[in-house]
Amino acid sequence: MPPKGKKKGDDNADLGHMQAARFGRVKNTLTMGFVGLPNVGKSSLTNLLAGANHAEAANYPFCTIDPNVVQCIVPDKNFKYLADCYKPPSIVPAALKVTDIAGLIKGASEGAGLGNAFLSHIAAVDGIFHLVRAFESDEVIHVDDSVDPIRDLETIQGELCAKDRETLESVLVREQEKVRKEKGLSRSAEPPLSDSVKDAYDKCKKLIDANTPIQTHADFSAAEVDHIRDWGLITTKPQIYVVNLAQKSFIRKGSKWLPKIADWVKEHGGGQIIPVSCEFEQNLFDLKEFPDQQKSFLEECSEQAKTAGLKGPQAEVRSMIPRLIRAGRTALCLQSFYTAGPKEVRAWTIMKGTLAPQAAGVIHTDFERGFIKAEVCAFEDFKALHAGAASMAKVKEAGKYRQEGKQYVMQDGDIVVFMHNTTSAKKK
Repeated sequence: MPPKGKKKGDDNADLGHMQAARFGRVKNTLTMGFVGLPNVGKSSLTNLLAGANHAEAANYPFCTIDPNVVQCIVPDKNFKYLADCYKPPSIVPAALKVTDIAGLIKGASEGAGLGNAFLSHIAAVDGIFHLVRAFESDEVIHVDDSVDPIRDLETIQGELCAKDRETLESVLVREQEKVRKEKGLSRSAEPPLSDSVKDAYDKCKKLIDANTPIQTHADFSAAEVDHIRDWGLITTKPQIYVVNLAQKSFIRKGSKWLPKIADWVKEHGGGQIIPVSCEFEQNLFDLKEFPDQQKSFLEECSEQAKTAGLKGPQAEVRSMIPRLIRAGRTALCLQSFYTAGPKEVRAWTIMKGTLAPQAAGVIHTDFERGFIKAEVCAFEDFKALHAGAASMAKVKEAGKYRQEGKQYVMQDGDIVVFMHNTTSAKKK
């Protein structure tokens, strides 16, 4: 049964994200990376993500791992509610790691620009923010001397597919070598490959030749996915298309390029598109020390939206940074569970589908090794029943505080206490 509170159609969305992430590594510390041409806004957006000041993380040390890697606090109103309820001295929110990958140029797959170094950086991340420029500016020179997001999409996608095409050329040779080792055959032997290997190869090659990311294709069997996961193909990574607009276009929620970009994405397997404006985000961020001015700026933007003919929620102008962070986390199939008490409220990151013992192991390996049970409360049940108290007493009285065993699949927003029993080996 899906968790309570889901809207109709959300299950299909979850399946889509799981499909996109099925080729990835099974880890709780996954990374998104910005990919795009030079001067499209990757570094600006990465810096804005690093400096995002969310209320639920006011005392969390924003961390820049190095000049190109940042930790972005995950906006989470449920976590904020728990922190406000318990008011502990330690508050630790979930974070998403994002890498700013140096700009790619046409011919990178053949060594142009940073070439293979650039592509190796993409290989190191688990998901891709594909950023394209849709704004004009005399101050920011385009690498191709003109603004054309469709051409840029073709360039980036073409380079990623070209690299995967090169990788595929050696796949069958490697698969045959694997069979030789498994069966103890001589190097001169030509063992036949399994149907699942050949089918996976044929499907991947067809997609790559059509300049379409492999991760968009639904018709892969479990055996084919297992093979493809070992091949190291870049376009198997989940991908979100991010369109950098001028502030004026962002406020009006319109650009001549957006329908064309939507058509292009649909023709190349589909995917999520998020319009942003680095110009707007930077102007908003620069006012962070002046809340009244920041509020006035947003109100002024909303008035401009109304003047342009937008009404109701459409006329509301807000930062897209929180949505971008949440979208990246969702694309990687990550979710949170909470531990809450008088000393600390913390959000722990796990992959969707994680069982209770493995979730316990994220806190400490001893918790997984000596797992007994998990005492679990759904966040919505806590919110509805706790009656303002920083306690589970009312939740227990209502029968909503459950005990779960080793086969329990963790749900997003679970509040958990893990019971475990581990003993250290006695000293001789």
